[in-house]
Amino acid sequence: MDCSHLDENVVITAAVIMGFKWRCSVCSSQSSPWMCLQCAKIHCGRYVSGHAKSHHEEQKPHHCVCIDCESLTVFCYACDEFVVNDTVACHLENIRTHLQKLNSSLDDSTSMDHTKENVGLCRQNSNESDGSQKKRLKKDELASIRPKTSGLRNLGNTCFMNAVLQSLSNIQSFCAYIKQLPSLDQTPNKKKPHLRRDKDGEDVLLVEELRKTLVALWQGGKTAISPESLFSVIWKVVPRFRGYQQQDAHEFMRYLLDRVHTELLTLQPYPNNANSPFIGPKGKGTIVTAIFGGILQNEVNCLICGVESKKHDPFLDLSLDIPTHFTAKCQNPKNGETVCHLTDCLASFTEVEELEDTELYMCSNCKTKQRSTKKFWIRRLPNVLCLHLKRFRWNLYYRVKVDTYVEFPLTGLSMNRFMLNNIHETRNSSGGSNDYDLAAVIVHHGSGAGSGHYTSYASHEG
Repeated sequence: MDCSHLDENVVITAAVIMGFKWRCSVCSSQSSPWMCLQCAKIHCGRYVSGHAKSHHEEQKPHHCVCIDCESLTVFCYACDEFVVNDTVACHLENIRTHLQKLNSSLDDSTSMDHTKENVGLCRQNSNESDGSQKKRLKKDELASIRPKTSGLRNLGNTCFMNAVLQSLSNIQSFCAYIKQLPSLDQTPNKKKPHLRRDKDGEDVLLVEELRKTLVALWQGGKTAISPESLFSVIWKVVPRFRGYQQQDAHEFMRYLLDRVHTELLTLQPYPNNANSPFIGPKGKGTIVTAIFGGILQNEVNCLICGVESKKHDPFLDLSLDIPTHFTAKCQNPKNGETVCHLTDCLASFTEVEELEDTELYMCSNCKTKQRSTKKFWIRRLPNVLCLHLKRFRWNLYYRVKVDTYVEFPLTGLSMNRFMLNNIHETRNSSGGSNDYDLAAVIVHHGSGAGSGHYTSYASHEG
């Protein structure tokens, strides 16, 4: 947001900032160092010990604007928002440039120390066997060809966002496409009906901040990056994610992909030709639907007259219930316990079910609402299949977590039994295979719906 407090609170200049390791002046913590732009004192962020915020509260109404010494983002405690504007004299830009140079010099000196330390260790083990030396060389060679990666800092209960971003960044076809997009901030387009504007009339582009984040993740210049700019845009375009409360990772992923799809439809629609793999009507496809989009066939059968109705529904992921009759809570079940497999969840999703009395089907033949059955088939599989296990269920007045153990294969998940027979539509693969290998997993740790922590595991192609 545009902050009105900069002129009074950005007092220091780049010349007064000296190069040293950033430490909180109160608790000496090196985590999340923030510099007050009025007095140049360093304090830790609100998710360490909160001394930066305490410093402002002691000095109100001044000392409210500070800068993260590592990520170089600026925050105003008076506005309680990240700052995107600058002073007329470009003080923030000058301070950022100076801090960047200081951080680079610190990184260089640190890497020199690490190099000396590694050489010393090698010399100490110089009498090791030839086999051990070859093994060490092989590890060094592997390390040199591994992609450079960075982590994502937790901004305060943002593990749900970080887990999704890390998973999507390892879907190579999606990540590579987003990274190679031109800067969409300057993309000329007279008609942008789906884009939200900020108070200054500027278009808010989530896909542009996602592009910058994915590029930074794979540059590998830092151990971890802070996705504040992306999170700030998410606050603007999806108000339900404002603040630092616990959020659902699956819900966030759906909002993220839907928003990216909507923006790309306006700015960069997916090429439309005979070989285009997008899902949906002509001109309504993007890279999101090309990679994650599939088609379900919904069959409803009237139990009175037998008339069948078919409907095709696009999907970006499938939400699967965990059948209640499976009782095993761990990989090694006790006597009498049954283990649930992922295919059991898929079978439950596609099996015939009778609709409840509250969901009576309006039969076109009977001209009235009748009892009926419903069944899902997968008509077309996506290139990347997203499966969501429903780990939370309502129990009277609150949600409880389903801790049933679900077994899944790392390679070769066959979807043949859940597909419509004699249908030529399938995912856009040269062999027409319906088998999938695991690409990424997002895991929720904890016992409740309103607490816990998300982590992600991913396999990077190449």
